Amino acid sequence: MPGELVLRNITKIYPGVRALNNVSLSFSKGEVHAIIGENGAGKSTLIKIISGSVIPDEGEIEFEGRPVGHMTPVKAIQLGIAVVHQELMQFEDLTVADNICMSDPPSGRLFENRSEKNKAAKKILEGFKAVIEPDTLVRDLSVANRQIVEIAKVIHQKARVVIMDEPTAAITVTEQERLFELIHMLRAEGIIVIYISHRLEELFRICDKVTVLRDGCWVDTQPIERMDTHTMIAKMVGRDIGSIYMEKTPCRENVVLEVENLSGNGVHNISFQLHEGEILGFAGLVGAGRTELMQLIFGAAPVESGNIYLKGKKVSIRTPTEAIKQGIGLITEDRKQTGLFLDKSIRWNTSVITIKRFCRMGLIQNKKDIREAEKYLKMLNIKAPSINTAAASLSGGNQQKVVLAKVLSADSDIIIFDEPTRGVDVGARSEIYQLMVDLTKQNKSILMVTSDMEELLGMSENIVVLHEGSFMGKLAKEEFSQNRVMQLASGISEEVTNEDEK
Repeated sequence: MPGELVLRNITKIYPGVRALNNVSLSFSKGEVHAIIGENGAGKSTLIKIISGSVIPDEGEIEFEGRPVGHMTPVKAIQLGIAVVHQELMQFEDLTVADNICMSDPPSGRLFENRSEKNKAAKKILEGFKAVIEPDTLVRDLSVANRQIVEIAKVIHQKARVVIMDEPTAAITVTEQERLFELIHMLRAEGIIVIYISHRLEELFRICDKVTVLRDGCWVDTQPIERMDTHTMIAKMVGRDIGSIYMEKTPCRENVVLEVENLSGNGVHNISFQLHEGEILGFAGLVGAGRTELMQLIFGAAPVESGNIYLKGKKVSIRTPTEAIKQGIGLITEDRKQTGLFLDKSIRWNTSVITIKRFCRMGLIQNKKDIREAEKYLKMLNIKAPSINTAAASLSGGNQQKVVLAKVLSADSDIIIFDEPTRGVDVGARSEIYQLMVDLTKQNKSILMVTSDMEELLGMSENIVVLHEGSFMGKLAKEEFSQNRVMQLASGISEEVTNEDEK
């Protein structure tokens, strides 16, 4: 089989699950090769086997014409195989430069030359056009900027194989364009790029080949020009799911949430209204303040000035507990850090914020607790052996569904979806969209923050656009366009036409 990196008959079996079944693939020098499939298709296991963190039960790996033998993480690094993980693996209390240069060999000096390290990191970041200072602590960065640092680290390592797992899941359109430029540069230098993404439309921009996995098995490998989105989805899910964006009934006239000149947490004088049954989208570039605004509304950050009204009544929300009592739920952008207790079960996570409903005289009534968890396991099609399965053992899409179950269990009237389908496959994404539409039919209202332009335009009834913490405008459905959203997100208030640009 031709290629610089070859996998032959790879099989991996976990208790009760055949994660990969006799998969053979090859990746050629200077090729961008996409691996697609639903959550549970075997993509993550394949990445772990290539990078040496998981040992296959059967099969072999060959790199640059030589058998690898027993692949380990150290051997993978020595061979030049690097992974940009979907769930970022970083040293949060170290600087950006420390993280980027982490793989550098010891200098032999008593004291490290920090200026050299900062200079090396700054050069890479400038090449990516990222406004990130090398001496900033990683914990102080946004999710998108942390993703950029992770990609910069791989470039610094001079990797020969770069595996990118959902690299655009948490970055905006502008950052995506920069990433795509970088990928084209890596390809030109002869580097193999293995690209994992649920955003199928972006594959046509950067990829040479596409491989489809389903239920641990190889389904097909084709040049990108022989594929289209419809064909890829059908091969991934084994069925035709049609359009993933559903028709929805227009929202009602009554206002359920009004935000008036709200300031704090990096945002300034934001005002908008949310109507009953509405999906109100929030757009903006990294640092626009979308998540920060949601934290204010949810009581996760202090309000400096301004007012919040629920159904016409002024309220003071100082903590998330008060927000939940007022009927506001939040699905956070980072499910692992702030959305789930990973070491706890699906059952525990589902009922954690509403546990008092299942208690009598201070004791949990297990039957009610169990029924609630089993209801959402079935309703949300969470793929797990039982409600007692630990959240950490679930795929990303199923973890997201557990976060949904937790918020739905609280029966909130207003639900904040912050990056609702980040790292979620097309099948699960369709299910989440259907759930959101169903919620609006039940008179629930949704605030949706998303960096996915197609999702923003496809799901929103109206769109609020922020720029550097300030309100830039609100677009009604008939005004929607990617260009207009990007103009407002870039701080351009007046509409610019193609003729104006000339």
